[in-house]
Amino acid sequence: MSVATLHFHPKSVTLANPRGFCAGVDRAILIVERALEKFGAPVYVRHEVVHNKFVVDDLRARGAVFVEELRDVPDLPGGAVVIFSAHGVSKAMQEEAKARAFQVFDATCPLVTKVHVEVAKLRKENYEIIMIGHEGHPEVEGTMGQAKEGIHLVEDDDDVAALKASGKIRDESKLAFVTQTTLSVDDTAKVVATLQATFPTIRPPRKDDICYATTNRQNAVKQIAADADVAIIVGSKASSNANRLREVAARLGAKAYLIDDADDIDADWIPDGARVAVSAGASTPEHLIQGVIQRLTAQSGVQVTVAGGEAESVEFKLPVGLDF
Repeated sequence: MSVATLHFHPKSVTLANPRGFCAGVDRAILIVERALEKFGAPVYVRHEVVHNKFVVDDLRARGAVFVEELRDVPDLPGGAVVIFSAHGVSKAMQEEAKARAFQVFDATCPLVTKVHVEVAKLRKENYEIIMIGHEGHPEVEGTMGQAKEGIHLVEDDDDVAALKASGKIRDESKLAFVTQTTLSVDDTAKVVATLQATFPTIRPPRKDDICYATTNRQNAVKQIAADADVAIIVGSKASSNANRLREVAARLGAKAYLIDDADDIDADWIPDGARVAVSAGASTPEHLIQGVIQRLTAQSGVQVTVAGGEAESVEFKLPVGLDF
């Protein structure tokens, strides 16, 4: 679709705050950039370092090589430089990397690592664990892979009922749960309530596993989507947190769309006089968000309102060995 053919005349455009990059994403991208600066190309990254194709394509152009399996990393003199993505990896993958003497820099978000540590501690205390999360998501695979056994995955109420009926839980008095960090806050609360009704003695996390950035971005969308006709969420289809933002907006009555960038906007989505809300997933660069704003307002001259929201000041340190 040609950019010149798109003419938008919204009544208003409201931009969510906070939106876009979180501290874990900032850190993960910086780890790859620093590794390329310090060691030169190629640097091997297990899985997309964050779920955004523009970020990944930029890093690929600079010499990052993205692989799904460590067997695709060659044995190089001194050991290949390998980076684990922000989503985390299993114990088995960590051990494989160590056995092959890779130079590993772990870009796992520290808030995901917190869940990994929690799983390991619970298993040492002989707890079985139920994880709430989306099957196949790399964060879930990494967290489930912190234990060789005694961990079960559920996504919804039906999964909880099926697990109860299966008889797989050996001792309900020694049962705990953890969650993926990028889930819907509201959906997860419902599943937690079902878990607690089904297994009354189940042990919750000491602190909510859904990360601050996911919670803040969902709350920011709730603040603006209820008064919007259309919601545009900028983010990758592979991004769990971006998908959850679209769902939040849709539940509040907005026609909600998830797009990679401004080129994906369909003129038919936004009738004249529409109230438009815009936000972005935690893996989305700000320049993509601004490109959407520019596209929406280029012909109309409508002023953009930036909503108030939760201030974020979280910073995470880089791994040892990437300082200069």
